[in-house]
Amino acid sequence: MPGLLKERRLFSDAFWALFGQLASGIALLAGTRVLTELVSPDIYGQVALLNGFVALGVAVFSYPFICAGMRIGPECINEEERAGLYKVVAGLTAGSTALAMILLVLAGAVYGYITHTDIWPFVLTGILLAVTVRRELGIQLLIGERKQLGASLWQTSDSILRPLLAISLVGFAGQKAEWVLLGYIAASLVSNTVWSFVRGEKADKMKRLGITRNFRSDVWAYALPLIPMELIFWVNGLGDRYVIGYFMTPAEVGLYVAAYVIINEAFNRSAMVLLRLFQPVYFQSCSLNRNNEGFRILWIWISCVFAVGLIGVSLLLITRDWVASMVLAKSYHSAVELMPAMAIGCALHALGTVMAQPLLANKRTQVLLAGRLCGVMTAAISIPLMVKNFGLPGAAMANPIYFGVEALVLTMLAKPWRISSGQQEAMGQAEQDGSNCKATA
Repeated sequence: MPGLLKERRLFSDAFWALFGQLASGIALLAGTRVLTELVSPDIYGQVALLNGFVALGVAVFSYPFICAGMRIGPECINEEERAGLYKVVAGLTAGSTALAMILLVLAGAVYGYITHTDIWPFVLTGILLAVTVRRELGIQLLIGERKQLGASLWQTSDSILRPLLAISLVGFAGQKAEWVLLGYIAASLVSNTVWSFVRGEKADKMKRLGITRNFRSDVWAYALPLIPMELIFWVNGLGDRYVIGYFMTPAEVGLYVAAYVIINEAFNRSAMVLLRLFQPVYFQSCSLNRNNEGFRILWIWISCVFAVGLIGVSLLLITRDWVASMVLAKSYHSAVELMPAMAIGCALHALGTVMAQPLLANKRTQVLLAGRLCGVMTAAISIPLMVKNFGLPGAAMANPIYFGVEALVLTMLAKPWRISSGQQEAMGQAEQDGSNCKATA
């Protein structure tokens, strides 16, 4: 009976994780299709560059603390400890996000002074960062509690409202990057308010509970190595658009990002479904020292990621022209030639992420940092060289190079095929207990 209940819970998690990723992905693709009809590649490129700063702030200044909360959460023995952990995570996230907003606005002021441009896009980007972090904190903590329904509905509502309000403002007020950013801000404010209110009753209850353990040092110990690693991850994932902007123009950035959004969404959403499904269960198995169960879950996860990547790349090679005509405006169709290389890079990135999970589960974030560093060094060398010599196709071709190197290094460091010493000890103890039982009989 416990096994049956566990399987039913797993299938329920899978359904709602798939629903959330699919619904939000469709909303984003539909929004991209309409937005590329309304704005030129130049405006779209400006929005993409500013959104990159939001992604940087989320990755470096908030996600390490959120990730620490997700990993330490299964170790909490009661609601009091879980409430204390979430309070620490929320406090550290809020403080670091405020620092990121200040740095972003100051950088915008310096840039505006040098180039004689308006600072308001950077101010709006800072506000967008704050509401995005609030969204990510709420969604990820729900995922850590294995409440996939609430997480999926929150994500889906935000993904629908963002393009809807951005398109409305652009259609009403004209082509400006500021209107797109303002639409995104308004959308996240609405969805965050609604879902925070829905969860408000439990939050108030948790605030009244006492805190029996100081989690701040635990969170910092886990999160600190992740901060430079998330910076590396950002460079690998978004650094290419800034290199393109340096060597070329925002219009080329817009073409590249429009194509990359389509490919990345397809592969990343698939990988995120599997991550949401397997990671909480895998972390929980590792926390409870159910090593054989965790090992089996990890390899089912790896097999799924590999299969999805192989099928996705194969399908794209056949349907890329149709995909471009469906999700991009005609003025962006020249970017179709970039898609296959992007797809291979995204598939390799997803594979490297799952291969590295034993390092996160065993809290070896320093080793994970070394693997990510190899990837970013490869990216720092390959992207400028490829863009300078081959233009936009070169930027796309660089994707499989640095993501492939990163995946290979992470696999060698994590050794997901090997049973760890902790697992061997647990298996040895189980065999010894079995021998003792036989001897007693």
